[in-house]
Parts: sequence; structure tokens; C-alpha cells
Amino acid sequence: MYEYKFVKIELKSGLMASKPKEDYQTIITEHAKEGWRFVQIFAPSTAGTGSTAYFELIFERKQTI
Repeated sequence: MYEYKFVKIELKSGLMASKPKEDYQTIITEHAKEGWRFVQIFAPSTAGTGSTAYFELIFERKQTI
């Protein structure tokens, strides 16, 4: 059995592009040290614009009993 963790990263809007408020590479590295395996980045689009205000990092690890 696996457990999953979702880490939401907000984006700050700039003139030409949106950038994450936090360094996702650091977050992935920190979670890996705790036994989490990075699975996917999920970025939902918003209605009409096709852009997003956030994305989520998805992690998994074997559940300890």
C-alpha cells in the first residue's frame, strides 16, 4: 500500500510569465530525503485563459504500518 502527498505551489504573476513562489527542485529534494518519491507535477488550467495560478507536486511512498 502507498500513501500520497500533494504539495501546492502558488505562482506569482509577472509581466510576461508566471513563476513559482517556491523552488520546486528544493521541495522535491527535501521530500526525497524523507522517503517520498516524486511522481508528477499537476497544473490545472483555469477557465478561458489556459493558464494556472498554481501547480501541485505529487509524491508517494510505501505506507509504514
